[in-house]
Amino acid sequence: MSTTIDDCRRIDFPRISSGRGSITPLEAGKTVPFDIARIFYIYDVPGGANRGGHAHRNVEQLIVSCMSSFDVTVDDGTNQRTITLNRAYNGLYIPKQIWAELVNFSSGAVCLVLASDLYDEEEYFRRYDDFLAFKRGTP
Repeated sequence: MSTTIDDCRRIDFPRISSGRGSITPLEAGKTVPFDIARIFYIYDVPGGANRGGHAHRNVEQLIVSCMSSFDVTVDDGTNQRTITLNRAYNGLYIPKQIWAELVNFSSGAVCLVLASDLYDEEEYFRRYDDFLAFKRGTP
């Protein structure tokens, strides 16, 4: 069964606040719907620059805006949707085989990404035409 943008979903995380600040725990299999194999963050994105612009064959991701805001455009080869992330206590789950592009970074934005597997260049669809051919079952 092929994934669609309807499989992408916003996830609200626990938010524990006190006079000393707030904490949001992320736990594999509990608040994160997969085992976490890799974590990275994106920051210092120049104005007008985009990140992402690819899809994964088998990797699931959870994208969080730790600071400021940005938009994530998800695409299943047929439909697209854009979701704004601007709170550290929620994130966007992106299943495998969904094209994602991060755009409209505000000044000082920090993007946290949790991934279900380690980096492997062979795992990526870097060209949109290759992604579309895969989704449509054509060589």
